[in-house]
Amino acid sequence: MKQDMIVILDLGSTQNTVLAREIRDLGVYSEIYPHDIAPQALKDLPNVRGVILFGGENRVVDGQEIDVDPALYDTGLPFMAIDHAPARCGLTFASWEQAQPHIREFVFETCGAQANWNMKNFIDDQVEAIRAQVGDSKVLLALSGGVDSSVVAALLIRAIGKQLVCVHVNHGLMRKGESESVIEVFRNQMDANLIYVDATDRYLDKLAGVSDPERKRKIIGAEFIRIFEEEARKLDGIEFLGQGTIYPDIIESGTKTAKMVKSHHNVGGLPEDMKFQLVEPLKQLFKDEVRQCGLQLGLPESMVYRQPFPGPGLGVRCLGAITRERLEAVRESDAILREEFEKAGLNKRVWQYFTIVPDFKSVGVRDNARCFDYPVIIRAVNTVDAMTASVERLDWDVLERITGRILKEVKNVNRVCYDVSPKPTATIEWE
Repeated sequence: MKQDMIVILDLGSTQNTVLAREIRDLGVYSEIYPHDIAPQALKDLPNVRGVILFGGENRVVDGQEIDVDPALYDTGLPFMAIDHAPARCGLTFASWEQAQPHIREFVFETCGAQANWNMKNFIDDQVEAIRAQVGDSKVLLALSGGVDSSVVAALLIRAIGKQLVCVHVNHGLMRKGESESVIEVFRNQMDANLIYVDATDRYLDKLAGVSDPERKRKIIGAEFIRIFEEEARKLDGIEFLGQGTIYPDIIESGTKTAKMVKSHHNVGGLPEDMKFQLVEPLKQLFKDEVRQCGLQLGLPESMVYRQPFPGPGLGVRCLGAITRERLEAVRESDAILREEFEKAGLNKRVWQYFTIVPDFKSVGVRDNARCFDYPVIIRAVNTVDAMTASVERLDWDVLERITGRILKEVKNVNRVCYDVSPKPTATIEWE
């Protein structure tokens, strides 16, 4: 890595990502590492110019207060501490609010870091790292057509060209028309080496009767790898699996001082006997940085700003045990929501919007008779980095139009609700 770096050591703060983003906004790269990093491991990190110890409310782990190895102070690097007062660190602040005005001074004057963190340098570094890691081997990439997988594909194509083999797996949990769109854009327009696998029945059979969200994610993740192994056996030289893991995926899957919010299929759901080595060039980027990377790589804006879509797809929006009936209700209501948002110009204003169908029914009236059907829940949120999110205040006329269409056009549905819960305390997805 050519860029200078400021290391943040996690001593229990919930503001680590806020600090990392603030430093990156100054044009200096920053990464978060666990508090117990070894002195030699810190020395081995490239171009480290300084270290910030960031303490907080999660500093007590298993009944004991965590701290860094005192030998870290002998590395010769400048240190700064927030909410933590080690004897050998002279620059300390009692709170994030007190420290914030001094971040720029510490980064540039105390540490002497250069503002050389930008997407061009990041891409150059990753191209070099990918080539060094992969060599002459081939990389298999799951290409969903979402932002993360599309940017990974573009980055891998720049680095290794035809050594990349893209696979689109239709697990039956895709949005309406999604697979057809992926084939059209990537195979027909971008001339990607794309393999299409229809695994709908295979996935739904595996997921039948499974209601626990974590089990669902792990089944989807494990089956994802199995299908890739099968496709890899048909090819020569496949040793690597490319993935669109990004920084919020890793953070939300749990750290040493923070509980897991949810496991991600590309972080915690991979089988232990996986035969591939991972290539994850975006794993230190926040979502907005991934989009910047995509634009720098020359991807069209329509692709870079495409709606975020979770790896498990509609499987985490068909709550509880997945049935084909409710899955179809999610798919059709989601398509209506996207159509109406585009008509109202909301698709350019709202970061993520989708529908959810829970595993319970309520009484209603249809054709002058009692009915017992599912509700559809609408979710529409805005965020920068997916770590926090606010709810979009929809115009009442838009909500009425969406509701009317869903109740008229979607089978087995008799109610439409709007989720007004921000993150936190809610998450963006329901599962």
